[in-house]
Amino acid sequence: MWYNTKAAQILGIEYPILQGPFGGNLSSVELVATVSNAGGLGGYGAYTLSAQEIIEVDRQLKAATNKPYNINLWVSDHDAANGGVTDAQFEQTKALFKPYFDELAIPFPDKPAPFKPRFENQVEALLHLKPAVFSFMFGVPSADILEQCRKLGIATVGAATTLDEAILLEAAGVDMIIASGFEAGGHRPSFLTSAESSVTGTFVLLQQVRDKVKTPIIAAGGIADGKGVAAALALGASAAQIGTAFLACDESNALSIHRQMLFSDAAKYTTLSRAFTGRLGRGISSRVAKDMLGKEAGFLPFPLQTQFISSLRKAAIEQKKWDMILFWGGQIAPVLKHTKAGELMQAILKETTDYFNDLKY
Repeated sequence: MWYNTKAAQILGIEYPILQGPFGGNLSSVELVATVSNAGGLGGYGAYTLSAQEIIEVDRQLKAATNKPYNINLWVSDHDAANGGVTDAQFEQTKALFKPYFDELAIPFPDKPAPFKPRFENQVEALLHLKPAVFSFMFGVPSADILEQCRKLGIATVGAATTLDEAILLEAAGVDMIIASGFEAGGHRPSFLTSAESSVTGTFVLLQQVRDKVKTPIIAAGGIADGKGVAAALALGASAAQIGTAFLACDESNALSIHRQMLFSDAAKYTTLSRAFTGRLGRGISSRVAKDMLGKEAGFLPFPLQTQFISSLRKAAIEQKKWDMILFWGGQIAPVLKHTKAGELMQAILKETTDYFNDLKY
């Protein structure tokens, strides 16, 4: 059967369907458990969590499912030199965003405190917890971390946005590589060159990587149904990761308005922007994202830009100024149909099975 792939074997799952792990408090235990219990691989984005918070989430996950699940971290978790910014940098950013704070009638936040990297502490907790799968973005963990994962039986999955990144991940010895295409929603996890120059589409990137590396590949970006899964498998993927379609489900931790926006006409128009976090990410086009194109030099580095924008986002939500928010989402959003994760999973499995069965006749 189509689902008897190398990826399913490595990950210990019945169906090679992965739920994209959402960061920024968009993941939920309920969504992860729903996907994992249905035979796929649920994923929890934990890069914003402390080690102790990861331990608590893992406790809840173990109580909700006895199937494999994935915990996702960011190898490079900040872009700020020495963790902070100068007063001059902060004043430049304040001037750039002043019209929006004035429109919402809210005060400017204080200059963000220097960011303290937490990846090492997060990994230490993760190695102790031993989830079935550890996926990561924005780089490659050290050889020591990858070796510890191998010894503990934790499958490692790295994200690549270019062929060069995939080659580097294979050389590091990861178990699987995510080919993350330009169509995908959320942050672009590029790490060798700028995200703006790493814009290959999913199915082109998949074929490039398949031609040069032997490590099993997970296709991600622009996949939301069984035909998308079938196309990915036909082009050499061993699994498919689906993000936006699961983010739009009731079980995700996205705000109700966020989920509604993914099913609205507005979802036809997405954009890549650094304005909201300091790193390039795709979401539904907004006035702020459009206004800020070409003004990236005035943004704070990640994640200090996120901290700076947080009060603006909170006020925009309270005042229902949706055009001042970037709701994460991929280019595939206009084809979404399901609001329940279990129904989405079953539809994907049926559509994929039907597609391959039809090829036999």
